[in-house]
Parts: sequence; structure tokens; C-alpha cells
Amino acid sequence: MQQKLLHMLQLQDRLNRQIDPGWLEAGHAWYRAIWVEAAELMEHYGWKWWKAQEHDLEQIRLELIDIWHFGLSAELVRCGGDLEAAARAMLAQMEVDAHAETDFRANVDALALHALTHRCLGMPPFLALLEAAGTGFDDLYRIYVGKNVLNRFRQDHGYKEGTYVKTWAGREDNEHLAELAAALPSEGATFEAELYEALEARYPG
Repeated sequence: MQQKLLHMLQLQDRLNRQIDPGWLEAGHAWYRAIWVEAAELMEHYGWKWWKAQEHDLEQIRLELIDIWHFGLSAELVRCGGDLEAAARAMLAQMEVDAHAETDFRANVDALALHALTHRCLGMPPFLALLEAAGTGFDDLYRIYVGKNVLNRFRQDHGYKEGTYVKTWAGREDNEHLAELAAALPSEGATFEAELYEALEARYPG
């Protein structure tokens, strides 16, 4: 588990440097990204008692992965960019038998509150939300690595400049990603390179 955490931190650092080479010292509000994504997560779960709503499980998982990106970044900043220290710290947080709510919406609230109060990822509510979404650590790793490849692909194709086309052939890039990733062995050493190449081959831009 620690090796997978370390790999995810390495990937996150690489992506962040691609967007902003001085990201560690830039003072980006990663905590704000966490609570805003938490609000989007709540929308996909449903919270309006005055209308019928269905849980969009696939979107819930994707929002949790986005939150994980920002949580990794916040921990790297806290550890001064020390990847191994960040991996050890996050592993220790994951192993603590801390209290989490049993209600999904209460855990989303707790996640947002922790981000606003402590300016980092609240591990107990995050793990509880992952479990509620039927997503284990290995699933988190697989989906994160795939989304990280897509995020790099977006940056390489003009996402920051506003020229990237997010919808291809009537489907969003996340849907193409899920289809392409499912056809590749995620544990393989060449998974990231093969997935990037598959996105490149399909992208119309």
C-alpha cells in the first residue's frame, strides 16, 4: 500500500509541475478545491428532500478521485515536497481507527468542514465515502492512475489554454478513459504509457 501511495504522490507531483513548475511554493488553495469538489459530490449523491433524486455512483467515484488529487497535493505541500514523508503520513492517517459518520451526506459535510478548518483532506470521512461507493484502495489506485493520465493528456492538448475539446464523438473524455482503461492491465508497468497512447489515437484534436 505504501508503494502505491508513493507512486500516486509521484504522479501528482509530476502533474502539478506540468501545470505550475513552482507549485509547491505557489500557495494554491488545495483545501478549497476539496470542499468545492465535496459540494459537487453531494450534488451527484442527492440532497434535495423536495424532489426525486438518484445516486449517480459513477460520478460519485470520479468526484472522490478528484478530491484525492487535491488531498495528495495538500499533503505534499505540508511535507515540503518530500514524497516518502508524505506517503508515510498518509498511510498512518489511513491506518488510524478514527470515527466517521455512517450517513453518506454527513461524511460529505465532515469532509468539507475538515478542509475548511484544517486545510487538508479529512481521511476518516474520505475513506468512509470510498467504502460507501464500493471502492477499495486498489480501486482507488487504478482509477486515480487512469485519471492522472487523462489530466496529463488534457494539459498536453491545451486544457489550461482553453483549446482542449472535452467531448469526442458525443461522449466526454472520462467515458473514453473508462472504456480504454478497462481494456488494459492496470497493474502492468506499461499501463500509463499505453493508456496515454490510446487516448492520443482516439482524440480528434
